[in-house]
Amino acid sequence: MSAAQGFEFTLLHTDAHSAARRGRIQTAHGTIETPVFMPVGTQGTVKSLSPDELRDTGSQIILGNTYHLYLRPGTALLQQAGGLHRFANWPGPILTDSGGYQVFSLSGLRKIHEDGVRFQSHIDGSYHDFTPENVMDMQRLIGADIIMAFDECPPHTATEPYVARSNEITRKWAHRCREAWLAKEPAYGYGQALFGIVQGGVFPHLRRESAHQLIELDLPGYAIGGLSVGEPAPVMYEMTGVVTGILPADKPRYLMGVGKPENMVEAVALGVDMFDCVIPTRNGRRGQAFTWQGTINLRNARFRDDFSPIDADCPCYACANFSRAYIRHLLQAGELFALRLVSLHNIAFFHQLMQAMREAIEQDRFAQWKRDFYAGLEQK
Repeated sequence: MSAAQGFEFTLLHTDAHSAARRGRIQTAHGTIETPVFMPVGTQGTVKSLSPDELRDTGSQIILGNTYHLYLRPGTALLQQAGGLHRFANWPGPILTDSGGYQVFSLSGLRKIHEDGVRFQSHIDGSYHDFTPENVMDMQRLIGADIIMAFDECPPHTATEPYVARSNEITRKWAHRCREAWLAKEPAYGYGQALFGIVQGGVFPHLRRESAHQLIELDLPGYAIGGLSVGEPAPVMYEMTGVVTGILPADKPRYLMGVGKPENMVEAVALGVDMFDCVIPTRNGRRGQAFTWQGTINLRNARFRDDFSPIDADCPCYACANFSRAYIRHLLQAGELFALRLVSLHNIAFFHQLMQAMREAIEQDRFAQWKRDFYAGLEQK
């Protein structure tokens, strides 16, 4: 069996007035229309929402995290269950992050070396080693449709010499990931597509170098990593544009960890196809809702007697059935239902945003749509 059997990307259209792309990804677990937002199910679940609710919001693919799933429940149990799809009862495609970002975020609890990373579990302090080879094996047993190469994610404040050394580690690890990916049959009878991760910090020439090095591996797809880690938004856009200008047009492009609506709109204009972020659910649990007029904090007193829906233009379950006043009451009372409702709405809104962008690209009017999008935010 081919390592990526069942995976295919088709570029359907490029907007006439920007680099925005409309595409389609085929996987063994279904089709993904791009641009796409992927809700984050770090531990095998998108917090507070059921698989059926995710489907109802328009979710096409969810993201799981190798670091967390390796520590708990463990890949042995996932293999016994038949993979994460069966364990979590999610029928659609799944993408797994390699754990590189989580290891980066541990800072004082990890040590990076040429062979991989040794780190302490944030759960119990036990020591573990991640290498390109065992991270590929972990993702093989998790059973995701799209898997990520193991990389080093340098902080945005890293010096140029540090990032250059980090790039070399990421390059070597990507080669080892590819070899390990090709060496073993997939665990559950369907292929898994390996994506490389372009690094390079905030240095354009190092971003170009990393992109060219990974392109040589001819992988099924490519991600842009190491952004949305504290750098200013203009720098994020500059680095994204540098990389999308190099990556092959016939492969999907995934901007990792970016999820503010404005950031995604700008990145789509630069040619990005895929996004993930915890923002819609994390912020939703705090009472922050996303709308076409911008974000609102439903805990605010001004919503005490506001009987309109979160967003009048949204057809989601929360907006179709409940008012801002009711949800504010639930938030004030500490009721869990409020966290579910706002999270559900936010994910639905993110998918509506992607759908609107897909339609605008198809009709060669993305530039005008983008202007209208920002005009809507100014009406808040």
